[in-house]
Amino acid sequence: MVSGAGSMKVTEVTFLLLSVLSTEEVCLKMCRLMGFVSSRPETFAAAAGANLSEFIELSAVHCDGWGISAIKQGGQDSKLDRAAEVARTSPDFERALTNTNSDGALLHLRWATTGIGINENNAHPFMHDGYTFIHNGAIYPKDALDSYIAEDLRQFILGDTDSERYFYFLLTEIRRYGLIDGVVSALTKIKELDFSSINAMLLTESEFITICEHDPDRKPDWADNGYYELYYKITEKDVIVASSGWNQDGWKNLPNHQILVVDRSSLEVNVLAI
Repeated sequence: MVSGAGSMKVTEVTFLLLSVLSTEEVCLKMCRLMGFVSSRPETFAAAAGANLSEFIELSAVHCDGWGISAIKQGGQDSKLDRAAEVARTSPDFERALTNTNSDGALLHLRWATTGIGINENNAHPFMHDGYTFIHNGAIYPKDALDSYIAEDLRQFILGDTDSERYFYFLLTEIRRYGLIDGVVSALTKIKELDFSSINAMLLTESEFITICEHDPDRKPDWADNGYYELYYKITEKDVIVASSGWNQDGWKNLPNHQILVVDRSSLEVNVLAI
C-alpha cells in the first residue's frame, strides 16, 4: 500500500461517526475529489477499480452533497448531476454513477464549510462554457476573490461558496493568459490569501488539471497527516486522480505545490511546480 494512501478510512468514517468534534475541527471540514480521463468511454467503477465503494463510503462523513460531471474529449457532450444528499444512501447518486460512461469525468463528495449552506447550488461540480471544476478546502473569507472575477462572469455565480468563486476566478485568469498560465497566475494570487487547501480539479474538452496546494498545518487535529494528499494512477487506457482516505494501493502521490496536467488526446502526463 502507498504510505498514507489508504490509512485514513477508519479515522474518517469510524472515528468521526463515533466522536463529538470540537468547534475548531468542525470549521476545518473538507471534501473528497475524484476525476479521470480515458482513451475510451468508461465508468467510475472501471477507472477506480474494486475499491470505489470505499471511496463512496467516505460520504458517511463527507455527507453534505454529491456531484458528478462529464465532458467528452472534443466537447461534443457534457453532463452535470448534483444534489445536497448523502451519496452512499442516495438512489439518484447511484443512478448518476452507473450512467456516467465517459472519457472524462469528475466526482465530488462535499463536507460543507461551517456557515455555508447545504443546497444544490453549493454542491460541486461547477460547470461553465466547456469547463467543469471541483474543490477541496476553504478560502477565507468566502468572498475574498469577488473583486478579482471578471464582471461578466459574476452573473453566473449561483451559490455562496468560496469554491464557486475560485472556479470563476480561474476562468478569469485563463481568459487573460491561456489555460496553464492562467491556472498558475490564479494560484499565485490565491496563495497570498488565507486558505486551508486549494486542492482542485479542472476538466476541459482537451485537458485534465489537478491542483495540489494545501497547508498541512491547517488539517483537523483528528486527521491523519495524509488527509489533504492526492494520489494518481496511470494505465494504458486512463489516468485517475483522487483524494486520500481509501485503499489506493499502487497509486502515486502528487506532491504538494504541484499541478498534474493530462493531455486528453494522448493521455500524456506532466507534473509542474507552482
